[in-house]
Amino acid sequence: MFDLSQLAPLLAPLESLPGISTARAKLLARIAGGNRVIDLLFCLPENIIDRRASPLLAQLRPDTIATVTGTVQDIRPPAPRTRQPWRVTLDDTTAPLELAFFSPWQAKQVVLGEALVVSGKVERFHDRLSMTSPDYLLPARSAERIPKLDPIWPLTAGLFAGQVRQAMQAALALLPTSLPEWHPKKLLERHQWPDFVTALNHIQFPDRIPGSDQGDAWRSTQTRAHARLACDELLADQMATRIAQRAASSRPGRRFVGNGHLQRQAIAAFGHTPTPGQQKALREIEQDMAAPHRMSRLLQGDVGAGKTLVALLAMLRAVEAGAQAAIMAPTEILARQHAKTFERLSPVPVAYLSSSVKGKARKQALLAIADGSAPLVVGTHALVQDSVQFADLGLAVIDEQHRFGVEQRLALVEKGHEADMLVMTATPIPRTLLLTRFGDMQTSRLEGKPAGRKPVRTSLHSLNALDDVLSGLSRALSKGAQIFWVCPLVSESEALDVAAAEARHAELTSYFGPIAGLAHGQQDSTVREEALQDFAQGKTRMLVATTVIEVGVDVPTATIMVIEHAERFGLAQLHQLRGRVGRGAAASYCLMLHEDALGQTARRRLSCLRETEDGFLIADEDFRLRGGGDVTGRRQSGLPDYRMASEILVDLLLNTAHAEAKHILPDTAPTKTPALPDSAEVLLTLFNKTDAARIFTGG
Repeated sequence: MFDLSQLAPLLAPLESLPGISTARAKLLARIAGGNRVIDLLFCLPENIIDRRASPLLAQLRPDTIATVTGTVQDIRPPAPRTRQPWRVTLDDTTAPLELAFFSPWQAKQVVLGEALVVSGKVERFHDRLSMTSPDYLLPARSAERIPKLDPIWPLTAGLFAGQVRQAMQAALALLPTSLPEWHPKKLLERHQWPDFVTALNHIQFPDRIPGSDQGDAWRSTQTRAHARLACDELLADQMATRIAQRAASSRPGRRFVGNGHLQRQAIAAFGHTPTPGQQKALREIEQDMAAPHRMSRLLQGDVGAGKTLVALLAMLRAVEAGAQAAIMAPTEILARQHAKTFERLSPVPVAYLSSSVKGKARKQALLAIADGSAPLVVGTHALVQDSVQFADLGLAVIDEQHRFGVEQRLALVEKGHEADMLVMTATPIPRTLLLTRFGDMQTSRLEGKPAGRKPVRTSLHSLNALDDVLSGLSRALSKGAQIFWVCPLVSESEALDVAAAEARHAELTSYFGPIAGLAHGQQDSTVREEALQDFAQGKTRMLVATTVIEVGVDVPTATIMVIEHAERFGLAQLHQLRGRVGRGAAASYCLMLHEDALGQTARRRLSCLRETEDGFLIADEDFRLRGGGDVTGRRQSGLPDYRMASEILVDLLLNTAHAEAKHILPDTAPTKTPALPDSAEVLLTLFNKTDAARIFTGG
C-alpha cells in the first residue's frame, strides 16, 4: 500500500526547493501554472536544442548549432559609451572564430590565453564565421556543464534558463522511486511507455535517455514519454469527471412527472409535429426529470435544429408537475427572442426579466416569479440577482452555456430546491470535446432540422472580386432582398473590430445609399436593439455587424449573408453566422469573402463550409484541422487547459483515457465516495483533481 505522505515534497510550495527564494518561486509559478513543485515538473520544454555537434573550428558551417573549444587569442572591448559588443577571437589551431557578446558577465569569463568552451549558433559575418551571444561560455574544464540535448523552458521577466534548470533538477530528485502504476501493463507494453518518473526525466532532460549521445533514437523515446504523460493527464481528468458524475447522480432530487396536457397545447400552437430528433431528446430529458436524482444534461443541437421548442416542452413538464421553470440566456437579444417564442406557444403565463426591465414592469415580474403566478420565466443573468426569488424553481435551463461561468449557472440552479439543470449549446461539439468538457453531464444530441428549413447555398469569393460581389448584391436588393454583412475579426481588440465595421458601413452606405444599419458590441444596448429591430421589420435592407449577431438573431426575411475575411473565423463560428439566413421560405445564400492567396488549411476549411451544412461534421473537421492550434484568427475556446496533452494528443488518447477511467470506476451503483485503488488516488493527487465533485457540480 502506497503512503500518500510520500507525495508531500511534490505538493509543497516551490520555495521549499533548495536555493529557491520566495521571489524566484513566484517567477517559477508563472511558468509552471501553479505554485507546487509538481506543477513545475509538468511545465514541459518548448523546444530541445541539439548541442552534441562538437567540430573543429575549421569544420564549422553557418546556420548550425555547435559546441566548440578554443584558446582566447584576442579581446577587443567596445568603445566607451557605445552599444557595440565585446569581440573575442577564439582559435583551436585549425581556424579562428569570432565571438561577439554584449553581456558584461560573460566578458568577465574571458581571459587572454585561456581555453574556453562555447555553444551557440554559428553565423557568417562578412567574410568570417562568428558566434554572437553564445548560449554557453565556460572554462574548457567545465564543458560537461553544457547539456548535449538542451531543453528550452518558457521564461518570464526576471527568470533565466539556468535558474529553471536548477529548480527542475531539484524537483526531479524529489520524485518517489516506487510510485504505483495506474495504467494497465498491456497498455504500457503496447505503446512502449516508460513509468511516470522515467517519463518526466526523459521529457525534462532528454540527455538522460540511454543512447542519446548519438543518433536520433532519443526523439522517439521522448515522444513516447510525452504521450504517456499526456494520457496520465487525460486519465486524471476523466477520473475526476466520473467521480463528479457519481456525486451529481447521488444528489437527491425531485421527480417531475406530468400528463402532457400543457405540452400538447404548446405543440398545437406551434403547428408542426416535433422532429424525430426533438422527440428523442425530449424523452431523454423527461426520463431524467422523472428520476429521483437531480438532472444535469447537455442538449447540443445544430443551428436551427429546434432546441428552443425542446426546452419549452421540458419546462412545461416541470410546470405540469407543479413547479416553475426558468431559462437564462447570455444576451438580451436572445432572451427577448425566447420570451417572444414562449409567449406565442406557452399555455401558461411567462415572466421576462433583464437589466433593461425597470420600474413597475420589474416589480410586476419579480412578484409573478415570487408568488408563482408566472410558471415560466425567461431572462438574462439578471435572474441570478439576490432580488429574484422563485416560488418553486424545479428546472433551470441555461442557453449558450459556455458564455456563463460555473458560479452563474449554479446561482440559478440554487434558486430552487433540488432543481434539475438543462444546459444548451448551439455550437456542435466534436465527440473529443464532448468527453473533455461535458463528460460530467448526460448529453442529448439533437439532429435534423424542422420542416420548412431550406439549405443555404454557400460560395467563396476573393476580395479582389469585391466589385462583382457588390454588383450582385445590388441586383438582389432591387428584388427586395435583405442582407447581413459581417465584418472581419481584426485582432483580440473589440475596438479594432468595431472600427472595421464602422468603416465598412460607411463604404456600403456610400455605394448603396442610406439603407444599411450598424450593430456591434460597443453600442449602447438600446441603440443596438433598435438597429436589429429596424432590420427585422424591414426598415433597413442591410445590416452591417460584428459577431454580435452570431446567436439570438432571427430575421426570416433575410436571405443573404456576406462574411468578410471568412478565413479569420473558426469553422463553427462561420457555421453559426451562416445559420442567420435560410430561416424563411425563400432561397438563401452565404458569400464568404477571403484573401486571394489562401493557404492550404484555410482553403480546406472554407471548402468544408461550402460542401456541407451538417454542423457536427463541420465541428469534427474544425477540431482535426486546428490540431495543435491552427491560428486562423481568434483561438476558439473548447478544450480545457491541459499542460501536457496537446490537442493532437487529446484526439489520439482521449478514448483510451476514457475507457481506462470507466474500468477503474465502472457504471455501478453510484456513491459519493467511490473506492479507488492507491494508484488512482496518487494520480488524482498529482494532477490536483481530488476535489472533482465540487469543481464539476456547476456543469
